[in-house]
Amino acid sequence: MQAPKLPPQADPAGSRLRFLRWSALGTYCEVQYVCPDDATERAFETEAVNWVAAFEAKYSRFRPDSLISRINSEAGRSWVEIDPEMEQFLDLSGSLYQLSQGVLDITALPLMRLWDYRTPTPRIPSEAEIAATKRLVGWEKIQRAPGRVRLPEAGMALDFGGWGKEYAVDIVSQIARRHGLANVLVDFGHDLSAVGTAPGKPGWHIGLEDPSRAGKECWGSIAARDCGVASSGDYMRGFTLNGKRYGHIVDPRTGWPVANSCLQVTVIAKACLQAGALATAVFILGPEAGLRLVQGLMGAEACVVTDKARHQTKGFYHYVVTK
Repeated sequence: MQAPKLPPQADPAGSRLRFLRWSALGTYCEVQYVCPDDATERAFETEAVNWVAAFEAKYSRFRPDSLISRINSEAGRSWVEIDPEMEQFLDLSGSLYQLSQGVLDITALPLMRLWDYRTPTPRIPSEAEIAATKRLVGWEKIQRAPGRVRLPEAGMALDFGGWGKEYAVDIVSQIARRHGLANVLVDFGHDLSAVGTAPGKPGWHIGLEDPSRAGKECWGSIAARDCGVASSGDYMRGFTLNGKRYGHIVDPRTGWPVANSCLQVTVIAKACLQAGALATAVFILGPEAGLRLVQGLMGAEACVVTDKARHQTKGFYHYVVTK
């Protein structure tokens, strides 16, 4: 999924299309927005960048001094004090766990580490290793009390990577609207929030990447307006060993990388958080069960690209123009 790189334009009211670009959350971040004046531009961009920096510092597992790292380092030992925001994130994690039928689980980090595709010498874990690691995974294992949390077994670990970036997209979109910006596209690593329209267009034009020609070609596009859009796929990240490819998305139910013929899932929903959570859930559940999940929800549409076909909910066709 690719957002277009548009040249500077003016809307009918004379406001310019502006661009904010920086790196955070392990990816590129870009905001395209129509803004009437430089003062609003400076105020919005300062607040957006500062909020993302604070969010990453607090919740990134790659920051040793983050709150999430402190919780993980105390696994099997002590309770960790948390603030109301973290309480809300844990509540949200529980809701997403239920929504996804148990496949979107913030405790699945030990399995991700076991199948580390980034290592120079990837390997296939033994069945015993997988079974032992699965015993460290499970949303219900988290112990909670007002103002504190504990991971009861050494080796357990939490990770908000399954939806944290999408949450940040929605917050930056909200910040833009608080500054009076009515036409905004927030794009964090191809997880998107589209508000209003691009200048002179019926929406924001979003390319749908062809998994077989990643980075080179799109099979269609979306005209996105007032919605969130997110994709999930394993065709870019993973490793091949003995002629078989293993993607980076691990099914916490089996302990193995997903291997259900899915290459890419794109979801359009009311918010990027919902779209991202559903995209990952659908990818793990597979085309049939995944689309059945989306069809049971109001305001969400999905497309699943497999190694043989594309499968879409009926409403997805309203957004897409195929090539």
